[in-house]
Amino acid sequence: MATLTFLGATGTVTGSRYLLQVHGHRYLIDAGLFQGEKELRQRNWEPFPVEPKSLSAVILTHAHIDHSGYLPRLVRQGFSGPVYTTPSTRRLLSVLLPDAAHLQEEEAHYANKVGSTKHTPALPLFDTHDASRALGLLQALPFAQPHQLHPGCTFTFYPQGHILGAAAVEVRFKGANGQPVTVYFSGDVGRYEVPILQPPEPFPGSTYLVVESTYGDRLHDGGDPREALAEIISKTTQRGGVVLIPAFAVGRAQEVLYYLRELEDEGEITLPPVFLDSPMAREAMTLYRQATSEHDAETQQRGAEEDPFAPTTLSVVTTVAQSKSLNALPGPAVIISASGMATGGRILHHLRHRLPHPHNTVLFVGFQAKGTRGRRILDGEPTVKIFGEHVPVRAEIAQLSCLSAHADRDELLIWMRQAPQAPQRVFVTHGEPSASLALKELIQQQLGWPCHIPQWHESVAL
Repeated sequence: MATLTFLGATGTVTGSRYLLQVHGHRYLIDAGLFQGEKELRQRNWEPFPVEPKSLSAVILTHAHIDHSGYLPRLVRQGFSGPVYTTPSTRRLLSVLLPDAAHLQEEEAHYANKVGSTKHTPALPLFDTHDASRALGLLQALPFAQPHQLHPGCTFTFYPQGHILGAAAVEVRFKGANGQPVTVYFSGDVGRYEVPILQPPEPFPGSTYLVVESTYGDRLHDGGDPREALAEIISKTTQRGGVVLIPAFAVGRAQEVLYYLRELEDEGEITLPPVFLDSPMAREAMTLYRQATSEHDAETQQRGAEEDPFAPTTLSVVTTVAQSKSLNALPGPAVIISASGMATGGRILHHLRHRLPHPHNTVLFVGFQAKGTRGRRILDGEPTVKIFGEHVPVRAEIAQLSCLSAHADRDELLIWMRQAPQAPQRVFVTHGEPSASLALKELIQQQLGWPCHIPQWHESVAL
């Protein structure tokens, strides 16, 4: 009997981990970090529920840390098997995992320095050595090419358009009665009619479907993101302020830069100085430029004529000293920095200096998980704690949900309804409870597919 156990992404949008046991083999689809509230983050420290050495392989849908960031911790606990990714995901992880490890080490060092820890000494969840070992396990496989996991069981990557290299994972095996069984893991479903990457390939149908529900209860703003960006930048520029954009280093930062270049080329705006202050985003931008086979037709055409990710006023920050110098920079300006949910990274220094001043704008361009600093700012809290200091929130706060890289409610339905056959069962995951419940009810009402919202550590027989 095959079983599927939900070790993460249940009741939350982070910690994506699915344990699939087939024919006596164990496979982990995604190895993500839990993020957000302390209760969730503490799960990262718990022993993995099965012996990591017993895992035959890990399969990653994409490079975002909530899908890949637990991998070094898994290696630290003894996992040494292959980790399958797409080629672009492998290249992105070579940047993301060492950076994540460096942040873990920095946080532990800071906690020891100021004494803000119950542990003596505070230790990182994983370190750069763990990240390096994890990178050594990566094996890249192309889209649409089945790969045998063991006799009678294969898996295939399919493009999802969420970020560079993002994939859905289809696992095929023979069931107890000898009949073929397919389990389709959506990963994060990308969007339609957005620039840079090709749209997600539609769900082809399967026996079981595990589908994300990040925006399962809402629609993205239907407005033109370029117009909204131009308006926010223009208003902030008129009052001499700085537009501070916390952006995910992979995907969102490149999309914002793409729109800024497009606005400039079309004469829609006179851009103030634009600064990209994120080592990861800088490295990811290089990878995005190179991965032309994943670009949509428009981006391929623009890329042949110019750099679509570089507005003419762009300066790429390369050193810590340059980053610190931005704190004294008078407006107008645009600063794009990571992390996207303001949970760490250089964005925190910029927030500390820019949040107290009403002439500035903090513009969120991605989902803000419950319990994150970004969510607290967006929810209107008057102060936020940064580096132990309570910083007043007086800057204008704005959000552009239309810049999300996740499919919204209707786009998820478009992605699913093209399937030639209905799945026997759908598992709705990777969403806050209200979003997962809304999508479950919508799927049942509009598609007539039986749905279930699994609980953390719940196992189901397939």
